[in-house]
Amino acid sequence: MLAIVAPGQGAQTPGFLTPWLSESRFSERLNWLSAVAGLDLTHYGTAADADTIRDTAIAQPLLVASGLLVALELFPHPADAFPSIGVAAGHSVGEITAAAGVGVLSAEQAMVFVRERGRAMAAASAARPTSMTAVIGGNAAEVVACVEAAGLTVANNNGSGQIVAAGTTEQLAALAANPPARARLIELSVAGAFHTVHMRPAVQELANLAHAISTHDPRARLLSNADGQVVHDGQEVLQRLVSQVASPVRWDLCMAAMADLGVTGLLELPPAGTLTGIAKRNLKGVELFALNDPDQIPEAMDFVRQHSAQEASSPISGNPTWRLVVSPGKGQFIRTEDVETNSVLPLHSTVGVVKNLRDEISVSAPHGGIVVEWLVENGDPVAPGQPLLRLYPTVEIADATEVSR
Repeated sequence: MLAIVAPGQGAQTPGFLTPWLSESRFSERLNWLSAVAGLDLTHYGTAADADTIRDTAIAQPLLVASGLLVALELFPHPADAFPSIGVAAGHSVGEITAAAGVGVLSAEQAMVFVRERGRAMAAASAARPTSMTAVIGGNAAEVVACVEAAGLTVANNNGSGQIVAAGTTEQLAALAANPPARARLIELSVAGAFHTVHMRPAVQELANLAHAISTHDPRARLLSNADGQVVHDGQEVLQRLVSQVASPVRWDLCMAAMADLGVTGLLELPPAGTLTGIAKRNLKGVELFALNDPDQIPEAMDFVRQHSAQEASSPISGNPTWRLVVSPGKGQFIRTEDVETNSVLPLHSTVGVVKNLRDEISVSAPHGGIVVEWLVENGDPVAPGQPLLRLYPTVEIADATEVSR
């Protein structure tokens, strides 16, 4: 099974887009996304220095644009790609790349959203000097205790051996002065304490904008940074993109979901290296591909074919007419009583729970609908993103249960 992942802020390096711009179709598309974002992304991806592209308002649109355009180089016909992709995910701002990549947002919507996200987070960061530091190694419990003792937040949990602490520069200095035993601290190339309470003003701005954004349901399994669950409702994906600005990134749970799914190959979009490095330590036996140069495209296509060969045609990618309810995680599915064929479900009806050793996850039908067919039996083991229930859409007119005609 193939996983496609997109990195977050801090992965960018000066000139990382230079080799890609030798391709005219890439440069033309980048010019278009530059116009949408109101930024000269060609300049920032080729000629700007490290301090310039460290600016949140520049780095975030640059990363999303590069990920989307390289994905288009890898999959020139996106609709043909969805059945090949077992699962998609992005780290922090990379989650916008992943969401657009599986069809939740258009490329243009993604660029406007990330432009405003970058601006809002930069403004929130300017209120007080804040930043982030990676803590590598050490005992996990001791590391968390040291981070919290310094008044910092565990903003990213990236699996065994790496967490990211975020907070004020004074708090980070206190951590540096009293680091956890057997741990190494690395200052990150970011300009704020992302995924902490310091970003709450940005959340409110994005929430106001999100009311006007239309979405589609993902065409492939999409994992959420919040909890590693598969999210199959486009509006819920958007709501999570808004709230994750001030919430911790649980990349460890995203990798756990990939393991649950049986991922065999993980390909990271440019600027690649960060997430493949984390996966090397956490996803043993999974083949990794860091895509950073257009000369790698033929090899990357072979990698995609190799790891998507076992992926059956996805019910998610090929089901535009009916609305599906899918499992958010791995476990045993327990159905809610009285949800039978031809039942009419109101909005946000709970249809069951998925129980596993880590959690008990409620499963709901956000849009409601008429129950057409159960695709699993009560008590069946289920996988992340597995279709559970097929619904026929309803519309709210005078009576919320009236069937659309």
